[in-house]
Amino acid sequence: MASTVGVIFSNIHDENIPELSRHRTMASVPFGGRYRLIDFALSNMVNSGITTVGIVTKNNYQSLIDHLGSGKEWDLARKDGGIILLPPYSDDTDKPYTTRLEALMGITGFLTHRTEDYVVISDCDGIAHMDIADIVRYHEEKGADITMVYHEEREPSESSYFITLEPDRRTGRIKALRINPNDLRKGKKYNLYVNVMVMSRTFLIDTIQNAFTCGFTSFGRDILTKNVDTIKIYGYNFEGYYAGVNSLADYFRHSMELLDRKVRTELFAARDIYTKVRDSAPSRYVDGAKVANSLISDGCCIKGTVENCILFRGVKIGKGSVVRNCVLMQDTVVGENVALDSVITDKNVVIRDRRNLAGCAELPYFISKGRMI
Repeated sequence: MASTVGVIFSNIHDENIPELSRHRTMASVPFGGRYRLIDFALSNMVNSGITTVGIVTKNNYQSLIDHLGSGKEWDLARKDGGIILLPPYSDDTDKPYTTRLEALMGITGFLTHRTEDYVVISDCDGIAHMDIADIVRYHEEKGADITMVYHEEREPSESSYFITLEPDRRTGRIKALRINPNDLRKGKKYNLYVNVMVMSRTFLIDTIQNAFTCGFTSFGRDILTKNVDTIKIYGYNFEGYYAGVNSLADYFRHSMELLDRKVRTELFAARDIYTKVRDSAPSRYVDGAKVANSLISDGCCIKGTVENCILFRGVKIGKGSVVRNCVLMQDTVVGENVALDSVITDKNVVIRDRRNLAGCAELPYFISKGRMI
């Protein structure tokens, strides 16, 4: 894996959850009480021995820079390699990219100056514990040009852009690749591409340069679908837990899944998921507080009732308040005698005394950053 470089797209799926990405990248969306979405893709690479990761940015990336810092939490504070922030435009243009292919064209200089044999490309919309080293081994064994990771799903994706794969059962080579198919049926299994792929660095550079010469604009439509018969594209079946964040409802549902011990074990037990560490005081539970089946981060103060919730750092729950099925982000303050059910708050939200707010699993009630209600 010392011969593999990572590339992570931080902004590609911002439109999936505009409520949470209005002031930040998709990569820096908080998740699970103490993590950001990029922590999963970045930790998967680091755990597999990748020591150089390029982060492709576009806009709203101040919180991402604050979170990543020097990269020491991921053991990526290095003189050679480590975390490298890549700008949204190349030396040839001052306009930010609008498609994945344009973004790849913009980082050609970064790829050219690297010496690794392989490139692992990942987005930040997926939550999974994935062995990247095993995917690279599979790529080598198959002699593939491109290896695309997929996961079997029974429900159609809510994303505005998704790809389904049809691999040959015997060889694993992709026979068909469809973008946004409209004939998917609920309850039927299909192979969803999870936005992780492997290819050789020189192959990727040649592909980008050829696409630029031909005037292509879409990596999926102009390169993958048009050349599925000529390029050796293989599918790697990821069989573990995978959560794709394609909407606010998806974010809420997958957050609630963390309350299942089996999901937490699969995500966090085998290998660590690294994140920025903050030194905060332990949470405080005042006499009369009741907490059941919840994840409580450090620095919280709870005086009321909390059930089936995820509380980020510094959340305060007032006396007499009942909070159920909620995701409350950092420094949210809930006053006294408040009732919340299926609510998501962004950071620094204040909910005053005697407020009653409720949503549902399919449409959680969302309160944006810094609001007071």
